[in-house]
Amino acid sequence: MDVLEIARWQFGIITVYHFLFVPLTIGLSALLAILETMWLRTRKEEYLRLTKFFGKLFLINFALGLVTGIVQEFQFGMNWSDYSRFVGDVFGAPLAIEGLLAFFLESTFLGLWVFGWDKLPRALHAACMWLVHLGTLASAYFILAANSWMQHPVGYFYNEANGRAEMIDFWAVMFNKVQLVTFPHVIMAAYMTAGAFMAGVAAYLYVSKRHEHDRPLYRTAIRIGAVAALIGGLGVAVSGDFQGKVMTEVQPMKMAAAEGLYETTSTAPFSVLTWGKLDGSEATPIIEVHGLLSFLGTGSFNGEVEGINPLREKYKEQYGQDPGATYYHAGDYSPVIPVAYWSFRFMMGLGMVVAGGAAALLWMTRKGRRNPIMGWVGWMGISLPVFAVGANSFGWIFTEMGRQPWAVYGLMTTQNAVSPGVSVFEAATSLIVLTLLYAVLAVIELGLLAKFIKIGAAPYEETPEVPVGGNDDDRPMAFAY
Repeated sequence: MDVLEIARWQFGIITVYHFLFVPLTIGLSALLAILETMWLRTRKEEYLRLTKFFGKLFLINFALGLVTGIVQEFQFGMNWSDYSRFVGDVFGAPLAIEGLLAFFLESTFLGLWVFGWDKLPRALHAACMWLVHLGTLASAYFILAANSWMQHPVGYFYNEANGRAEMIDFWAVMFNKVQLVTFPHVIMAAYMTAGAFMAGVAAYLYVSKRHEHDRPLYRTAIRIGAVAALIGGLGVAVSGDFQGKVMTEVQPMKMAAAEGLYETTSTAPFSVLTWGKLDGSEATPIIEVHGLLSFLGTGSFNGEVEGINPLREKYKEQYGQDPGATYYHAGDYSPVIPVAYWSFRFMMGLGMVVAGGAAALLWMTRKGRRNPIMGWVGWMGISLPVFAVGANSFGWIFTEMGRQPWAVYGLMTTQNAVSPGVSVFEAATSLIVLTLLYAVLAVIELGLLAKFIKIGAAPYEETPEVPVGGNDDDRPMAFAY
């Protein structure tokens, strides 16, 4: 293995691992804000108990997400220094705003929410979690703006003198057409994931004999989570349809690779199952829907979708074949076809399973149904978070791997993005150390979640009513958990 291959493996492992926490953080912050608001409006104790219970799980996830996210920045300096130098002028603004505005908004108001149960007026305390959620949305927007620029570079000038892309239009970067469809797609996926997580945890406790006395409480949580997962799943489908059409416009090779479509055709089919060579050179569809890929990519069942082979020739003519070109290294300009093909299908398939499972949970726990089939509720609920996390992970893999061989589409290949001064030993050492570290963190994360989930929601304890002007108690803020 050379440095490039090691660096790609390390980036893939760390990025996919970190992205396990991101959608759950975004979605759970919204659900916690909703639960606490419902408690304020109804004063039903079940909503407060669920708020505090899932608040513990949210804090565990937030902490692990924060730790794993920090390593992302160090990666760029260690293994991808040429990439960092090339994109630094463009990425500097959105990532700085994300750190200085969005993350500080999240962390500040999360601290107030955690320690302010007996210090802040109830409405103000609930508002803190809404501001945390707003911070997660802002954070996601700025980070996705940077990523969308990699998919579709706009608002920049290529300075040949120093070999860097320089931003000339901040708003073009912020409102990139790829960004405008990617952001709602990711946020809807986050709501779906958090809803599936809430429904899954509640389903486990619902069927547990140890928590039999609290079944009405967990039935409420199942239904709230299932509604969020269903709405999020439908939002993912709608936003994904728009995203597919923009992707076909700006990254036609990615759409062709998603289907293994080698020749340009109208009424392009979408194969549910295909058998082919592992190198992606040949593919034989087993089950396919005629014209569906054309509709996904163009909005018409008769729309033309460019194939892999003509696109390869087009890119070779456009970008050349000189391997010594600084930022236009040649290749066949196509990603690993099997990875793009299957990750695209797993992304879509698992997302549909989550939405369907959420709908089934709502039906099984509907009002008037006295004896739902406990086994089905338990297994279906517990499987939903796994499927949701899998759908997110495969979606991220497709997004990044489908762009290959480009680090920045049309401007810089991944081969030219790697750090020139890093040795194989250094790259391999960092890969092994970070992978082992992340394995330890995974054990800690799962252990903490299992511990607090098994305990279940704490008994109801009324929070003190703090007047709007505050109180005269000078005690420091207390950790509520």
